[in-house]
Amino acid sequence: MKVRFVTCFSTLVFVSFFLLTVSQSASGQATKPKFRVVAIAEKGGGVHAPFVAEAKKWLAQVASENNFAIDYIENTEPINAAFLANYQLVIQLNYPPYMWTDTAKEAFRNYIVEGKGGGWVGFHHASLLGEFDGYAMWPWFSEFMGGIRYKNYIATFAKATVHVEAQNHPCMKDVPTAFEVEKEEWYTYDKSPRPNVKVLATVDESTYEPDSNLKMGGDHPVIWSNEHMKARNVYIFMGHHPDLFKNDAFVTIFRNAIFWGAGQTKQ
Repeated sequence: MKVRFVTCFSTLVFVSFFLLTVSQSASGQATKPKFRVVAIAEKGGGVHAPFVAEAKKWLAQVASENNFAIDYIENTEPINAAFLANYQLVIQLNYPPYMWTDTAKEAFRNYIVEGKGGGWVGFHHASLLGEFDGYAMWPWFSEFMGGIRYKNYIATFAKATVHVEAQNHPCMKDVPTAFEVEKEEWYTYDKSPRPNVKVLATVDESTYEPDSNLKMGGDHPVIWSNEHMKARNVYIFMGHHPDLFKNDAFVTIFRNAIFWGAGQTKQ
């Protein structure tokens, strides 16, 4: 009887250890991220700090729900080919196309042109193309953005209606054909990027509220993708006000862009 008890106890210990090992193994597999994202946002953020803060909260939730990892950098110093090789997606959350190191420029250009590493989602400041703060314009980035140069913006903000053109594009999945943005600066450029990119959505300048004389004459793209590049990429102009994360259309586009850009299927 005593021998039987010892044997049963030993068996129980072995089974418990086995189940614990399996459980730990499964847990380890579950926590391994499906893909990795790096987002760049200027330190401090200036007037865009509230948008970035809200974006980080939203991204943390989406990453947790969908098991991907996200890291943040505040300048381009860490960027080189080896650094970018760790990531399936780069989000230019709040960083202009100047102040980049030469090494970062070359690594990023190869990342986008060759399309071997992953994708890119850019917001707002990414189309701030020109000579700023003593920095020359980055010609390749201007080409990437459709050959445009920044001209002006509505400093007092305006409400407007955005119309989706490319309803079949993955970034526009489940997005209504038209939606309102309550408060945005609506950059103007020296020309429309349309001849050089695939336009996904435009802003209807006739719906500006209050009205503004800062218009592009009707064809005003605000979301587009440069299909001449091998990497999946999408530029989303909106990105100034934190209330955008209360806009269902905006967060749907952002979420779609993450998974499409990273070459993943949304859970």
